[in-house]
Amino acid sequence: MRARFGVACHDALTAEGTAEGAVVTLACAHILAYFEATQYATQITLSAPRLEGDAQIMALDAATRSNLELNRTLSGTREGSLLAAIDESVTAAGARLLAARLNAPLTERAVIEARLAAVGVFVADADLGADIRAHLKTTPDMARALNRLAMQRGGPRDVAAIAQGLGAARAVAARLLAASVETSHGAAGELATQIETLGRESQKLADMGAHLSAALDDSLPLLARDGGFIRSGFHAGLDEARALRDESRRIIAALQNRYGEETGIKALKIKHNGVLGFHIDVPAAHGDKLMRAPHDGVFIHRQTLASSVRFSSAELAELAGQISRAGETALALELDILADLTAQVLAARDGLDALGAALAIVDVSTALAQKARAENWVAPKLYDDCRFVIEGGRHPVVEAALRAQSAAPFIANPCVLDAAGQEGPRMSLLTGPNMAGKSTFLRQNALLAIIAQMGSFVPAAKADIGIVDRVYSRVGAADDLARGRSTFMVEMVETAAILTGAGPRALVILDEIGRGTATFDGLSLAWAAVEYLHEVIGCRTLFATHYHELTALADRLDGLANASMKVREHEGKLVFLHEVGAGAADRSYGIHVAELAGLPDTVTARARHVLAQLEENNAAGTSTQNGAANNLADALPLFEARPPQPPKSNALHDAVTGIDPDRLSPREALDWLYRLQEIADNKGDD
Repeated sequence: MRARFGVACHDALTAEGTAEGAVVTLACAHILAYFEATQYATQITLSAPRLEGDAQIMALDAATRSNLELNRTLSGTREGSLLAAIDESVTAAGARLLAARLNAPLTERAVIEARLAAVGVFVADADLGADIRAHLKTTPDMARALNRLAMQRGGPRDVAAIAQGLGAARAVAARLLAASVETSHGAAGELATQIETLGRESQKLADMGAHLSAALDDSLPLLARDGGFIRSGFHAGLDEARALRDESRRIIAALQNRYGEETGIKALKIKHNGVLGFHIDVPAAHGDKLMRAPHDGVFIHRQTLASSVRFSSAELAELAGQISRAGETALALELDILADLTAQVLAARDGLDALGAALAIVDVSTALAQKARAENWVAPKLYDDCRFVIEGGRHPVVEAALRAQSAAPFIANPCVLDAAGQEGPRMSLLTGPNMAGKSTFLRQNALLAIIAQMGSFVPAAKADIGIVDRVYSRVGAADDLARGRSTFMVEMVETAAILTGAGPRALVILDEIGRGTATFDGLSLAWAAVEYLHEVIGCRTLFATHYHELTALADRLDGLANASMKVREHEGKLVFLHEVGAGAADRSYGIHVAELAGLPDTVTARARHVLAQLEENNAAGTSTQNGAANNLADALPLFEARPPQPPKSNALHDAVTGIDPDRLSPREALDWLYRLQEIADNKGDD
């Protein structure tokens, strides 16, 4: 550990003597063992690991990350995830940093505000952002190139990537300095630091960058062993070796012409392959001529083929040796120069790492600014209390999908929560039909908190957010058969994690708790969970449910408010408005949604009869589920609603629908008119 991490004592890496220190030591040992087993590099010094406290990062458990589809959708694709929706980065390092920030939102208000201020600089100056992004697009992946060089797996293209990256860094630094970027309001903690780093390191490494650019040719091979990657004129010895190699080849061409004239064989060629090297090749018909006097003293027979005969000569062997030695000398010199360039790059690794990190941060800042400007996102205001006030909030992924489909615009909705009860209720109980947008609304607000605390503008008209230390999401349903868990068991495990882990600064979204078991059991669990979240934990909570009985809790719990998804019935059809309004929903409209899904009319008609009877029993005070079921079975015959009869055949209708008027001539149209009249007279219009 001391050798690999470059420290004098491994105690510097851990809290020695503590349980945490033992865990860190063991983890580092396993990482090093894996590295040595897979990378086969024994001389590499790694950056020392850095401990990050949980208090600095928003906690997001695996279920929450999956439910919110941060990196992958539930089907496992990147397309459709939050990361795909917000990623406007133009460099590989920037893309990695953006993903890292999304997966580890901060809880330190000052650091978040510094990031927001950096984004705000480029939101305010679109031209500056566009210029910076144009320079960044030319930046290769310096970090990966450095790693390959350090592990002795790099090539000339990796060294060229460093030179190109240094050029881009100088251009970015010059543009930022020329713009006299305003670094007040916290930006000095993010953007100003990166501007300083870019200016300092690019200036310090300018000579090395110029040296690398002067050394490397414009056209580079993939592998160093192919040679030809050092620019002509850079090294005198290399130029001499190349000249000797190239001159020898010209001498061979002249030798071929001379041999052809001396032997009278115009088809004589000097060729090269991996077995014989350079050799003389003549058609089979001329082979005997070279093996007889006076030529047998010059040409040495090497190989006879069906179509040709191959020879060598002492003069050709000498020239081949010169070419080989010159080529080997040239390649050896190139490899020596490449090794020297690589050593220079690795000696400057600390500065290059700092430069690459600064470019990645600038890329992320300009990328988020690009997103904010293009889609009208606003800077969130952060507070140390527990408010969560959103005006005109939008789901970034759904909005992007609607825009891509040229569909109707996304319906923005407010959300007001406050654990202290000053700005609004600490808990919102959301009711309404399926397909109305409850789950979207829940996920949307969790995503707004994550996006804001990663240091980005948010898709809303206004966002006042008290720092959230944990986000919990219990949305959707899926079993875990491999671990022997039913859908309901998975739901209860995730709910248990929330109720035992959430604190007063958490943001919790819960959807349909208790739906996977008997009605009264599920209602009881949901009821108890609402009370526990409200009375014991006291955190900001969005709770969606179809148990309308829960809405009565608003009269007993002063921090709970009812809300519902608005719908409208029009001509017997259900219209989803996708708007959140105050108050509880009066119905769930489940049968309407079933009709939209395409259930047979017989089934939905039967369902309406059953629903009416259940509502009547409930109004009459039936006290048990079994009692209600027995009364229902006695009151309704099986499938009282019969399937509709198919329409009778209509000969006139069938005949008319078989006519294509655009293809009829005037005479054919007249014939059809008489034929239709005959059908009407003989059979009637049934």
